[in-house]
Amino acid sequence: MKLWSILGNSQKLDGGAMFGNAPRAMWARWASPDDENRIDLACRALLASPLNGKTVLFETGIGAFFEPKLRERYGVVEDRHVLVESLAAAGFKPEDIDVVVLSHLHFDHAGGLLAPWSEGQSPTLLFPNATYIVGRRHYERALEPHARDRASFIPELPALLEATGRLELVEGEFSKALGDTVRFHYSDGHTPGLMLAEIVGPDRVEGETHGGVVFCADLIPGRPWVHVPITMGYDRNAELLIDEKKAFLADKLRRNVHLFFTHDPQCALAQVVRDEKGKFGTAHEVPALHARALAA
Repeated sequence: MKLWSILGNSQKLDGGAMFGNAPRAMWARWASPDDENRIDLACRALLASPLNGKTVLFETGIGAFFEPKLRERYGVVEDRHVLVESLAAAGFKPEDIDVVVLSHLHFDHAGGLLAPWSEGQSPTLLFPNATYIVGRRHYERALEPHARDRASFIPELPALLEATGRLELVEGEFSKALGDTVRFHYSDGHTPGLMLAEIVGPDRVEGETHGGVVFCADLIPGRPWVHVPITMGYDRNAELLIDEKKAFLADKLRRNVHLFFTHDPQCALAQVVRDEKGKFGTAHEVPALHARALAA
């Protein structure tokens, strides 16, 4: 199995919103803001092939489905579908994707499922052969969002996914489509039922799998958020997220599971470390993956 980091459309969002109650004097050291206080964010997907005999795409980024006014409002930089271009550069077409795993259905993680915006055209899905995997509890949230996060969802998307007949809603650690090759962890601090997919590593120690890669989604969007107290203003429950993140990082450190970041512009993959004071950090940072073996 090989891994590719697949860049999608990039964003510029308010740094204060992305770093919650952390003061600008702190977060500006990690992400330099522009004149409008916005920071650069990637929307990076992970491609694995073959995984359980399939070509699997973890998330799709924000895509190009927004009309021009909304594209500007949400800081989407490019007007073309960068994810499709990045897939092509890696040697894949949307038709080649057998499974799409979605941590959650916020538009900056699932918008890339849709074809680019076109005047007068309704949204359409881009991956005609894919099984779509979503956590059941989060899917129910998408059907009935709270007023606080309603704007984060694409209203037409659940019906489009159901209409394919290839939607799999997952409740436990494993899915039918991927078997025991991908293990799912869950988090509620950012959004109810956020699903964190771990590509199971090749090593086994005392009955536990070691090695592997986990897609951190919005539990840990990038390296600055590995610092346990750092959360986003977009998080539903910051205190819960901090507790979840602490347990998540401790587990990945113990089992040597590498972190894959979707929103970090400079880093796709990193190893978890912990200093003598117990503070988590990252090491062996990798900017991009190009047909990289899992055990490499």
